[in-house]
This record gives sequence, structure tokens and C-alpha cells, in this order.
Amino acid sequence: MMDKKTAPVGVFDSGVGGLTVAREISRQLPDENIVYFGDTARVPYGSKSQNTIIRFSEQIIRFLKTKEVKAIVIACNTASALALDAVKDEFDIPILGVVIPGARAAVEATKNRKVGVVGTEATVQSGMYTKVIQGMNPEITVIEKACPLFVPLVEEGFKEHQVTEEVIEYYLESMRSTDIDAMILGCTHYPLLRSKIRAYMGDKIQIVNPAYETAMDLKCLLEENDMANDGTEGQHSNYSFYVSDAAEKFRKFANTVMPFDVPITNVVNIEGY
Repeated sequence: MMDKKTAPVGVFDSGVGGLTVAREISRQLPDENIVYFGDTARVPYGSKSQNTIIRFSEQIIRFLKTKEVKAIVIACNTASALALDAVKDEFDIPILGVVIPGARAAVEATKNRKVGVVGTEATVQSGMYTKVIQGMNPEITVIEKACPLFVPLVEEGFKEHQVTEEVIEYYLESMRSTDIDAMILGCTHYPLLRSKIRAYMGDKIQIVNPAYETAMDLKCLLEENDMANDGTEGQHSNYSFYVSDAAEKFRKFANTVMPFDVPITNVVNIEGY
């Protein structure tokens, strides 16, 4: 058994979006090692059923456990919303999702108790953000909006393109005319569109990035369980990247997100787990 402190943290997502979570973890917990898995063969999760998403999540967690991870972050809102409870019961390892940290930050941010959430079809249909937010404060009104084109726009490299501004307007026009004062980017791809969304929605709205909140929650979890890597081993933190398909495309994209050069990306036959 390797030392819990130096053991890596497992992070997984349906594709490249979870890199925004890995990036926040690398900023906030620079001593931690990370094993990242992107399910690029089966992306997107946002249009799939709950049973399928649970099965995919179980396979990925079994794979990450072969890397002797000490904790797992489900860096995917869809899988956090639909699979977190099921896998938490099934595996004997601390597992965090991105929904609860994001919801809590929005509850703290809103002054007028009106919160907007943008996410994938599956996340929005699950109503998970509304459930969690109203569980924390029943007075808050939540407006959820599915924005299914945001993910392919980000993945295909359109984030600076005019078409993206048009799609943002198309999806968010109705939300802009409400009086929400906080909005959750309820999909890990969306922080990559943050400046464009912010420009469209205006300054009166606080934009919540669950990736940052999740990194802070992970920090607390590791410290409470005496598993935080304090860097005393003196080695550089180590990141490894695995995908289920299209490694080179993933690596190129990862290089635009991560603050360092992404090394080799390994392909895993995830159906084998």
C-alpha cells in the first residue's frame, strides 16, 4: 500500500471539461498528484440516461482504483448529479462531486435569493441543483437552463468565435431578463466560456465556478482525513492523463487549458473495467 499522502487524487469527466477542475486543483493544491481520466469515446454524458451514466462512472472508478488513488473527484456535473450517490455507497473511497460545492457557493453569493443554473440536458432534467440549493435554503428560486451546444462549441475550438456569442444569446436571453443575481456554470466546460457569458449577462450577476469550490472542498477533505500531500517528499507533483479514445485531440485541447505542457495521454479500454 502506498503512502496515503503521496497517493494521487483521481479526477474524471466525460471528456475535456473536467480539466477545468484539474486546473483548479493544481492551483489550490499544488503538491497533490493527479490521475485524470476523460471518457472521450463516450462523450457527451449530458444526453444519456442515469443507468448508463452510473455504469460508466463505476467502470472509471474501478480503473482509477488500479492507480491507487486516495480520493476521487467526479469533475462532471452530469455524473455528479446522476451517479454520485450510487457510487458513494458502492466504493470504499472518498468521492466528491461538483454539484454540492457549486450549489453552496451560489447560496452564499445570492442576495435576492434568485439563482440561475446552466448545464447539460441531463443535469437540468435531474433538477439536482434545484434540489440541493433548496435543501440549503428553501427560500431560493432556481431557474435552470439546458445549453447543449456549449460543450461541442468548446470541444471543437469555437470559444472565441462569433457563433458562440450567438448561441450564448440564444440560450441565455430569457435568463438575462430575470432578476437572478448569481449563476452557476453547471458544466465543467462552461468556465472556458466564462468571459463571454459574463459579458452577455452583465456585471450585476455573480458567476459561480464549481471547479474552484470543488478544489477547496477537496482540500478540506484531504486535510480532515490526514491525506493531504504536504510536499515534504520533495518530488514534483505528477500528473498523468488517460482517455478512452482520441488521445492526440485530447492532448492538444488539454494544452490550451492546463498551465503546463500536457505529457503523453494514454488510451484505456474502459469497457474492460
